Amino acid sequence: MSNLKAILDNPQFHDYIPILKGARNGLVYGVKVRFPHALVMAILFGRGNWQTRLKAIFRATRQHATNLAQFVAMYKTFLLVQRKLNGGKQRTHDTFFAGLLGGYLVFGERNAINEQIVLYVCSRVVASFLPRAGPPRGLATTGDATVKLVPPDSRYFSLFAAISWGAVMWLFQHRGETLQPGMFNAMTYLYRASER
Repeated sequence: MSNLKAILDNPQFHDYIPILKGARNGLVYGVKVRFPHALVMAILFGRGNWQTRLKAIFRATRQHATNLAQFVAMYKTFLLVQRKLNGGKQRTHDTFFAGLLGGYLVFGERNAINEQIVLYVCSRVVASFLPRAGPPRGLATTGDATVKLVPPDSRYFSLFAAISWGAVMWLFQHRGETLQPGMFNAMTYLYRASER
């Protein structure tokens, strides 16, 4: 154990330890998020016997967790490389390019798990552009500082909700093939099966 502590305390490894810790956190968080979701989906909507369902739960959980671990490790590595190439200083756009490259390499393959994660991230990015209810008071908005989260202004959120629902209902009716399959199936159940 003292050998591990010596490595962790060694300044020579200071830049690399966060990459490993981030990968570990990605793995843990991926399991925490995906396992309960996959379990509930298997119970409610799963097909086949329980052995088949358990394999599907394990497969989805493993993919989500390993993808998050890989993304965090790549993102932090790309940030480190850019910082070292820039004389030890991180530039504003480095985070974007590290995320861009990591996102392409890890989440670029289209499959059900990646699609759900990318759609989740996309929805949060779009929602972040809504005007806020008020400015944060006395707190920095950088990634290195504590940030007080400020919710969207309720008037703009109402407009965002209305446009989102209007758009998805129009897409469902006129271009349903373009919707994500899980959403299309849920909407079919809610809006078409109720008419039979």
